[in-house]
Amino acid sequence: MSDNTEDARRQASNSTSSAADQQRQHHAAAGALHVDEPGELIAAVPAMVGFTPQRSLVVAVLASSPDPQRAPIIDAVVRFDLPPASGPRRGQSAAYARSVMQICAAAGASEVLAVIVDDRVREPRRTRGHSAAGIGPWGTLIAGFTRWLAQQEVFLAGAWEVGAIEAGQRWWSLLDANHHGALPDPATSMVTVAHVLAGRPIRRTRSELTDLLTPDTELAQQVTAHLDAALTLARQRHTEAVRQGDPDRYQRGALELVLSQIANIDSGAVLSATDCAELAAAVRDRMVRDALLALAVGDHATAAENLWIVLARACSGSDRADAATLLGYSAYIRGDGPLAGIAVHAALDADPTHSLARLLEISLRTGMRPDTLRRLAHCGFGIAADLGIDLGPTTR
Repeated sequence: MSDNTEDARRQASNSTSSAADQQRQHHAAAGALHVDEPGELIAAVPAMVGFTPQRSLVVAVLASSPDPQRAPIIDAVVRFDLPPASGPRRGQSAAYARSVMQICAAAGASEVLAVIVDDRVREPRRTRGHSAAGIGPWGTLIAGFTRWLAQQEVFLAGAWEVGAIEAGQRWWSLLDANHHGALPDPATSMVTVAHVLAGRPIRRTRSELTDLLTPDTELAQQVTAHLDAALTLARQRHTEAVRQGDPDRYQRGALELVLSQIANIDSGAVLSATDCAELAAAVRDRMVRDALLALAVGDHATAAENLWIVLARACSGSDRADAATLLGYSAYIRGDGPLAGIAVHAALDADPTHSLARLLEISLRTGMRPDTLRRLAHCGFGIAADLGIDLGPTTR
């Protein structure tokens, strides 16, 4: 198998998990991980989802390897919160299966693997003749999940359970109680090493991701106090550009303002409330915002993401949604599905009508490949070029 998930927004009913994280996997590490190595697979899960999951169901969607002699590769990974210890709610298996089937349909996949991570479970005794329904508290959930998938000709090729993803932890099969083992050190997993070398952070918990976009209440109040003045100045600049017969001048200046602040962030500068208000006013222009999508595939993608995080925390309403959506798009393109999903969720919470955030949410939920959305970045390069601004080469 090889490796690279979204925070898909909640499925519409209460019967589904409170969070589903899905991420497309890169195929660069094909051959590093094989279906018949469950310990290695489980140890690689934190790298594949971007953080160490707890009390989670993790499902890997398999695709055929380009080399027919090789084992299948992981095309996508989706993570769900497990329900409370009292046991699965009615319809939980179906809710999980519906989400996974959407991704399988988009990928043309017919096989999946499942891993349950739960510190509340205990390794079962070795006995004969166990089915999934007879192994531990989640056996029934996995059995139902399997039946729902099979209705759409998607098959569960393997299912395992572990208390925590740590070196030496015991894992066991949910399909055969006599198949078990101990986890290798996740830090030495080939997939983990590949992600670290590629500069992709592996966070300890999912909350480290959600904390990135927690609103800075004090700064947001200060930004609000400066926003009217920033918007008034932006309108004056736009009016003057139109009056002088050069309407593009306003967008050009607004885009240059954002680019200069990205450079400042990259140099370690801390933005003031006035800076944030001026940036929010600039990004409100749709042409400017759409041009900024190009940064997701360029040299300054990381610095731009840092600016979007600052701006999302400092703003509210549609301004927070704009910044969070730009972050979500950039994370999506580089394969950081969990961060993309959390950013898109934050955007839609701030502005449920935000059209680009809604597009990204649908794309994440249905398992659209990041490459499909790269055309938005290419459009951004075109917009910037029309304004006379060179955003540099594509590097992602």
